[in-house]
Amino acid sequence: MAQITERFFESKEELSNALASLLEAGLVAGIEQKGNAVLMVSGGSSPAPAYRHLSQLPLAWDKISVAMVDERWVDASHEKSNEAFIKSTLLQEYGAKANFVTMKNSATTAQAGQAECEQAYRALGKADVTILGMGPDGHTASLFPHADGLEHGLNTSDTVCAINAKQSEVTGSITERMTLTLNGIANSQQAVLLISGDEKRAMYELAKQPGSELDIPLRAVLNHSDINLTVFWCP
Repeated sequence: MAQITERFFESKEELSNALASLLEAGLVAGIEQKGNAVLMVSGGSSPAPAYRHLSQLPLAWDKISVAMVDERWVDASHEKSNEAFIKSTLLQEYGAKANFVTMKNSATTAQAGQAECEQAYRALGKADVTILGMGPDGHTASLFPHADGLEHGLNTSDTVCAINAKQSEVTGSITERMTLTLNGIANSQQAVLLISGDEKRAMYELAKQPGSELDIPLRAVLNHSDINLTVFWCP
């Protein structure tokens, strides 16, 4: 089992403030201990306020690398691009000085672009903080239930893998993704799982129960002995 700490908040504002403090502390500690820090980021509305707050802090941003947890295989100019979201929230003001490592490259498919992405991510080394989200279907990063490539993503020693999800309301029309593997998620000093609402809380509780990791991929994270996970939840 992962080392799990649960922190439940009464509001999104409280969660955002706590997340911002955790991120700042993790990055500062990384720089103090090894001269640099690596932050793996997810898209979505939950972390956005913390990203904006962090961008305004005068940290040693020239020693901080920022990279995506997962990405749709679309250009950075696409409205669904996680990269575009990160550039508009975290990589502003002071944060604009960070070293950003893109997940999307010029390959025509995620599968074709995996080797190049793997090389870039391995060069980053161990992350200081990795931010995860979770969908109502139990996916985290882009490790979607029964996706093409999921078993490989849960078992490989690679850091990233290509995924083609089964299209659903959760995935939307863009099912081709690049994502951190389970091993890639584990390669972090600490991971933070952001959850909001009763529906996702129920899925998280279900994921803690025994069952198939292919049905609920978050189970693989919760079951991984090398992962130090803090779970943030608010209504």
